[in-house]
Amino acid sequence: MSASKAHIEPGRLLINGQWVDGSKTFETVNPATGAVLTSVVEASATDVDHAAQAARQAFADHLGPWRKMSASERGRLIWRLADLVENHLPELAELETLDNGKPIFESRYVDLPMVVDVLRYYAGWATKIHGETVNAFESAFTYTLREPVGVVGLIIPWNFPLLLACWKLGPALACGCTVILKPAEQTSLTTLRLGELALEAGFPAGVINIVTGGPDVGKAMVAHDAIDKIAFTGSSAVGREIMRGAADSLKRITLELGGKSPNIVFADSDIESAVKGAINGIFYGKGEVCNAGSRLFLETPIKNQFLEKLVLRAKKMQPADPLDPKTRMGAMVSREQIETVLGYIEAGKTEGAKLIAGGNRVTLNDGKGFFIQPTIFDEVKNDMKIAQEEIFGPVLAILAFDGLDQVVELANQNPYGLAAAVWTRDVKKAHVVSRQLRAGTVWINTYGLMDPSLPFGGYKSSGFGRELGQNALEHYTEVKTVWMNLG
Repeated sequence: MSASKAHIEPGRLLINGQWVDGSKTFETVNPATGAVLTSVVEASATDVDHAAQAARQAFADHLGPWRKMSASERGRLIWRLADLVENHLPELAELETLDNGKPIFESRYVDLPMVVDVLRYYAGWATKIHGETVNAFESAFTYTLREPVGVVGLIIPWNFPLLLACWKLGPALACGCTVILKPAEQTSLTTLRLGELALEAGFPAGVINIVTGGPDVGKAMVAHDAIDKIAFTGSSAVGREIMRGAADSLKRITLELGGKSPNIVFADSDIESAVKGAINGIFYGKGEVCNAGSRLFLETPIKNQFLEKLVLRAKKMQPADPLDPKTRMGAMVSREQIETVLGYIEAGKTEGAKLIAGGNRVTLNDGKGFFIQPTIFDEVKNDMKIAQEEIFGPVLAILAFDGLDQVVELANQNPYGLAAAVWTRDVKKAHVVSRQLRAGTVWINTYGLMDPSLPFGGYKSSGFGRELGQNALEHYTEVKTVWMNLG
């Protein structure tokens, strides 16, 4: 393995502008080697309460330091945080790779640059959040105010630790909310480093609080009366638990959940581009991506030609040292996750799908790393487990189709609706199919492109609410109507 230059200290909690030790800790592991990176605090319910009270005090209507600060000042602070992330980008990218197992190429040149872009995008929005004057009556002055929702709990998954944290942190701060941020227990290190940079940037105490730990920490956040909203990214199963838990306090929630995205290739498409798109769609991020194109629908006339090119590319994409800049397939995030993926591969074989590439664990670092081959199944039926359930790993299911109506029906026969893609040279066909697909994002002749200005979220069991873009701001604000009698 490549030598790491990252300096990693034990992780503590960030509460009210201070780093706090806890009574319990857990170890975070490098998934490429199985070696312990450091220990991190397991926050208690009391720690969550202290963080919630600190965030509430910092918010405190118009008395707290954050509410007193002008929108322009808030925007400058968020921009300053973006600058600090950019200044420490190589360090943060390496830390992300060590903790998550993703290739350093992805961390360095995709994830972290977008973190900077997202923060700067929402820094610009801070001064542009406003209400409207409504001329409803001559006898009244009526207008609306758009006010911050309050204290927000942000619960982040392990696949894009820092990026998805900032997808939520950016709009929350721009709107004037204070936050309690909980990274996934598997990947806490870059979020904790972000906390250090936030203090360096000059955020007032209590505006950004970070609590680490497992599911119990998230449950304590959902149950806490001082937290006004929960923004969650993760599995649909946990999303349902959050909905049930939030019902008692009627706190607002937004849920960006799982996916089983259909990637549809028509016979009239550019085959070479579609093959590259299919590879990127399922194997980028080791397949640990909520919008992964894990169901590849191939129109029958091109199926054999397409699969020949696809398998050849997949077999060249072998797992290797994530810190090597040439690596394009890193390590699965944890032992639990690789076992889950291997279980799905066995299910695919049992149900009668044809394994045409990969399917095996890869032995690196004396077998202590969590590596698996890029895997492709052919002859998959749409009702098979590997076609219906989110695997969250580098496993691709191939399904054949014979026409537009058939493929739209098959694509929509799934509980998820996060993303989809259509490959065709026929512009009319592309737009017709895009309108019929039940998905929050549809890519045409590309896969996986994202931008801070474009909203992202799902239909059906993929959740509700939108991340990114102007739409995200709606979830961190309340609209107040004001009437003044002029009669």
